[in-house]
Amino acid sequence: MFARSALWSAQPLRSSIRHYSTESPKAAGSNTALYGALAAAAGVGGYYFLNQPKKTDGDAPTPSKEQVASRLTGNQSVAFKGGDQGWIDLKLDKVEEINHNTKRLRFLLPDENDVSGLPITSAVLTKYKGPQDEKPTVRPYTPVSGEDLKGYLDFIIKRYPGGPMSQHLHDMKPQQRLSFKGPIPKYPWEANKHDHIAMIAGGTGITPMFQLARHIFANPEDKTKVTLVFGNIGEEDILLKRELEDLENTYPQRFRAFYVLEKPAESWQQGTGRIDKSLLKTVLPEPGAGDVKVFVCGPPGMYKAISGPKKSPSDQGELDGVLKELGYAKEQVYKF
Repeated sequence: MFARSALWSAQPLRSSIRHYSTESPKAAGSNTALYGALAAAAGVGGYYFLNQPKKTDGDAPTPSKEQVASRLTGNQSVAFKGGDQGWIDLKLDKVEEINHNTKRLRFLLPDENDVSGLPITSAVLTKYKGPQDEKPTVRPYTPVSGEDLKGYLDFIIKRYPGGPMSQHLHDMKPQQRLSFKGPIPKYPWEANKHDHIAMIAGGTGITPMFQLARHIFANPEDKTKVTLVFGNIGEEDILLKRELEDLENTYPQRFRAFYVLEKPAESWQQGTGRIDKSLLKTVLPEPGAGDVKVFVCGPPGMYKAISGPKKSPSDQGELDGVLKELGYAKEQVYKF
């Protein structure tokens, strides 16, 4: 029985992806009482937003894809057109240090009135060829800036030891340029496509989750409920903290976030260790509770444990791991 309770406030965190996939799991003893408290509270007060019927705005129709695109771009030009557009070079405008191995980088679009033109849950490719490289390095990244913002794209980039693209991005200085191509579409979204979505993220896997959640709550016609489970290493690794807290504070009946740290401080009051079956059984919507979709994004070790890996960018592979054990069907899970 999936408990329906939410006691934690939003404290988004970010983890080391490589660390997650290699370090042995910690004992979960301290979580037993915590998850038990969640279940007990569920019996008393209920997980309010999970039990509420989806509200509608009278007979207001859901906007078509064309209407949404028109509202987004208006008469503005679109930077990423796809197709045979090819690569475009964008100038690095600003760099913000987030922590010891993560930066926020802002790249200017070709024109100050451009919008990105990227659909929700899409990414772009980046390309760089160093002077000693035999061939260029190409990597996908998901922007964290709003799709309707003019003139720029923001990315959150974590530096990985031996990662040529992340190292290059961390070494870049304002006014330097990088090649981009897109969009790379992922999961097509439209308002009210599902009653309730669950997001299971590890580390920088939060970026497509945040992109989708922000879009849902920015659309007054979209009544989708969202549950986020976010695993990280330490509290100092927090990403998008303010933005996720704002969503939870603004939409408390529709958005809940649960956080797990592998190396928490003594004062940490939420989950410890890694995202596991006990936590997911406690906080996720039941597989049969209406139209439910579960999104997963994180390091290889998390995919293996939670959902099974993707076979390729175009092949989701079979469902495995904790989500299969909890009774979710393959069609209910999407792996970014």
